[in-house]
Amino acid sequence: MLQTSCGERPDPTETSRHGEYDGSVERVVVLALDGVYPFELGIPNRVFGSAEGRYEILTCTVDGRPVRSSSDFSITVEHGPEVLSTADTVVIPPFALSQISADLPEAVTAALRAIRPDARIVSICTGAFALAAAGMLAGRRATTHWQLAPLFRKMFPDVDLDADVLFVDEDSLLTSAGAASGVDVCLHLVRKDHGSELANRVARSCVVPPWRDGGQAQYIEQPVPEPSTAGTAATRQWALERLGEPLTLADLAAHARMSLRTFARRFNDEVGMSPGRWLIQQRVVRARQLLEASDLPVDQVAGEVGFATGTSLRQHLHAAIGVSPQAYRRTFQAARQS
Repeated sequence: MLQTSCGERPDPTETSRHGEYDGSVERVVVLALDGVYPFELGIPNRVFGSAEGRYEILTCTVDGRPVRSSSDFSITVEHGPEVLSTADTVVIPPFALSQISADLPEAVTAALRAIRPDARIVSICTGAFALAAAGMLAGRRATTHWQLAPLFRKMFPDVDLDADVLFVDEDSLLTSAGAASGVDVCLHLVRKDHGSELANRVARSCVVPPWRDGGQAQYIEQPVPEPSTAGTAATRQWALERLGEPLTLADLAAHARMSLRTFARRFNDEVGMSPGRWLIQQRVVRARQLLEASDLPVDQVAGEVGFATGTSLRQHLHAAIGVSPQAYRRTFQAARQS
């Protein structure tokens, strides 16, 4: 397996060993607006830049000049708005709350107009405010940081805001929630473009999970258990190693040495969902991995991950991602074998 440092692209010729790469390189342009958050500004380069030569990443501003960051320094870039017209994908990182307005500066409006109609546009956190102010999200589903949801809804009532998810994929328009969800949406695009195997390698090289379960509900002012109290992390790990077994809430609570009520409450506090829902999500995740990487029959995959029947697996997979096991396997194994 080819190993890379996060943000470092290997020679594209070395990636031919994976079989599916045809040598094409997609251009990703990151538009840094005034007040840009430095951490999120670097996410596209970190993620796409670790995708084994599949992407070229450029950073620009609306006029080619340095921009102030949300921190105590300015950022100088190599490109002006002219590169936006060459982009296959444009990413708009978040910017400081003081810059949020329903009216965009003319230079920002002109920059957004320069983007090709067939290009994908991705926003991270407050970047969605810029897209909404430009009228690009009207009538569409979108997301932003959960703390800003009331302000967003007040400013842009014509947008169908879903503040419970980490990102929303509306085909050519993708919006994501705060900070680390920028990693989630970029990994999603790598997976969408090149399959889960490459996305997983990128995630490992960047030391982040390939995907995160649940949505922003996990992060909305959940009460934090006292440090002196026992958590559920060890039990979650124990369960992950036994997904094929018929685990019950009583089994989990017994392992954690808690009463059923205490365990369920503490689990929800830490994870943002019930133990039963979490188990289903983990079983679906493992089933997807087996469908991608093995030729096991669907019924056997179901048994391996703890679903009673293939029918149960089909129902849960369709509820999670909207496709059947056979369709999912065709999509990802075709990419792997082509």
